[in-house]
Amino acid sequence: MAVRSQFENSSEVGVFARLTNTYCLVAYGGSDNFRVFEAELQDHIPVVRASIAGCRIVGRLTVGNKNGLLLPNTTTDQELMHIKNSLPDEVVVQRVEERLSALGNVIACNDYVALVHPDLDRETEEIVADVLGVEVFRQTIASNVLVGTYSVITNQGALVHPKTSVEDQDELSSLLQVPLVAGTVNRGSDVIGAGLLANDWTAFCGFDTTATEISVIEKIFKLQDNAPQATMADMRTQLIEEMS
Repeated sequence: MAVRSQFENSSEVGVFARLTNTYCLVAYGGSDNFRVFEAELQDHIPVVRASIAGCRIVGRLTVGNKNGLLLPNTTTDQELMHIKNSLPDEVVVQRVEERLSALGNVIACNDYVALVHPDLDRETEEIVADVLGVEVFRQTIASNVLVGTYSVITNQGALVHPKTSVEDQDELSSLLQVPLVAGTVNRGSDVIGAGLLANDWTAFCGFDTTATEISVIEKIFKLQDNAPQATMADMRTQLIEEMS
């Protein structure tokens, strides 16, 4: 299911957090409303409080999936070590020398495919493919080069900029091999990546997101029936205990 949240009165939750299937990075600080991350996730994946180069916009500066996490070169050694020590051992964490340093704005990915800014360095493209274990495509979304800003992609589906043409939607869907829909968050905002976080079993959207937008999000990311396996196991155990 999709959960409404905000960070210190901002509905741009995707700016202040990075969510994958194996971990979640969240900015330091934040109001009690942002505690919803721990409440929803901590039984399943680590929720790590972090900063990047002293900034709290961790969602826009980083990109990652179940295999790895890429950080801009401005990340301090202390921040790098804290993140490395907090994430599962199998997740590769690496700093990247890249002119387009807001990695979350210029790269969008799931566990298998990444869309990247057309001007991304070749070397960065290779690192993305290697560390994240994905196939990389240079792409735009509705003529916007900031693919990470205008889309959210999981292994279940993708939500993209509302002005993405039908032809582009078909092309992106075939590249990503997931169903894809054009839509909005936060009551009509086209900045999808800033207003939404999603993985294969949950999503967080800004407080301003309407019920209609949430129903689109839950449908395209298949969230109605996709509780994490741990939850299903817990329910089964509880049922067995009640019956015995």
